[in-house]
Amino acid sequence: MNKFKEPLKQIRTNYELYLLILPTVIYFIIFKYWPMYGVQIAFKDFIASKGFWGSPWVGMEHFQRFFDSFNFWNVIQNTLGLSVFSLVVSFPVPILIALMLNQLLHERYKRFIQTVIYAPYFISTVVLVGMLYVFLSPGSGLINHIVQLFGGEPIYFLSKAEWFKSLYVFSGVWQETGFASVIYLAALAGIDPHLHEAAVVDGATKWHRIWHIDIPGIQPTILILFILAIGNLMNVGFEKAFLMQNDLNASSSEIIATYVYKIGLQRAEYSFSAAVGLFNSLINFVLLLSVNRIVKKINGSGLF
Repeated sequence: MNKFKEPLKQIRTNYELYLLILPTVIYFIIFKYWPMYGVQIAFKDFIASKGFWGSPWVGMEHFQRFFDSFNFWNVIQNTLGLSVFSLVVSFPVPILIALMLNQLLHERYKRFIQTVIYAPYFISTVVLVGMLYVFLSPGSGLINHIVQLFGGEPIYFLSKAEWFKSLYVFSGVWQETGFASVIYLAALAGIDPHLHEAAVVDGATKWHRIWHIDIPGIQPTILILFILAIGNLMNVGFEKAFLMQNDLNASSSEIIATYVYKIGLQRAEYSFSAAVGLFNSLINFVLLLSVNRIVKKINGSGLF
């Protein structure tokens, strides 16, 4: 009982803080952890009339079926390719934007640029994809008008598989960079201004201050967000990929999320889709633990 005495004493002393976090804990238990019991259907042949517990166990049959399916390598390659491409392009851009904005001295000009780059974040995914269809239309789209102006032929961007990944990634960069840079701007605001003043006195240029003060100052933030990004590597946004997908670009746009939706809801193969989704989550979990461990060994600090 002694081992519980000290924690209970701390709870009584700081009960206001525990009450404050209680709604969040309840939310996660009800909406995040309790639904996990449904994951068991990945190992069962789910029959709706028998429910979760009454359906017969089939072991790893659904996982084996996914590994043996002709879609397996195409779906994995598309998901990994899109995830890595998105990470490589979209992760460093907010850092560069934040570093450049931090160097701007004119406050009104700085706020104007921030507002301009934040605005796309508030556009819904449905509207964003609609804008892509309008701007990239081969007949009336602005982009194809510019292409034709320089003597080129109209390009059917959304009908060609080779354009899907670029459109997906760069439209995401346009939409999310402004909001993502807020975190780095907050980290930059925490750097002691006396360091910059001392560097200026010593004759350091802006580039020297960025390289030797700003980047080391936000390095822990960069590492934490990088670990989180790796842990979410296989979770390519379903909604946007599904809205941009059509029969002509399906060879490049079919990812795990859209595959699970089609198999699980359109064909009502709930157990098989649960197995595919669980496989995807396990890969993310392993990646998160691995990268966190590597970063802890290199830098001495990690996410947990």
